[in-house]
Amino acid sequence: MARRQGTGRRPKATASLEVEIAHLRGLDLKGLRARWRGVFKKDAPIHLPRHLLFGVLAYRMQADRFGDLDHETAKLLDQTGMKDPRPILDDRLSKFDLKQTRLAPGTLLMRQWNGRPHRVMVMAKGFAWNGKTYDSLSKVAFAITGTNWNGPRFFGLRDKVKDSLANGVRP
Repeated sequence: MARRQGTGRRPKATASLEVEIAHLRGLDLKGLRARWRGVFKKDAPIHLPRHLLFGVLAYRMQADRFGDLDHETAKLLDQTGMKDPRPILDDRLSKFDLKQTRLAPGTLLMRQWNGRPHRVMVMAKGFAWNGKTYDSLSKVAFAITGTNWNGPRFFGLRDKVKDSLANGVRP
């Protein structure tokens, strides 16, 4: 019996894939790295941020379910690239590293939150705030706000790096 057209229903494979991808979207970085190990049978590259881990995993799930690129298309794409993509990857990774703000021990970060000033001291191993030491700025931001924040963004460090790179100044 043929499936009726126009019922608005999706095939079961698509619906379950959407559920799996929705589950992926809810995983934190640690969960995505664990899922990566399960899918690729090796550890995730350490430099990949959460959104890229999610994107690669979601793509792999879809390619496994519906099929990946055919051999001819993959071959054509390989031919359009350089013979040795390593210099390009190295360049991209070094630019990614420039986005990481380097803070010297002794640097004082200040931020006002809910009308209260907050001062964080950069230590050799971590960040000191309110009499405690934290191993990341994101944990300090969470302690201040009670919600998950990207620590460098919370303290305004990401915007400064992006602006300085746009002006040709390297940190």
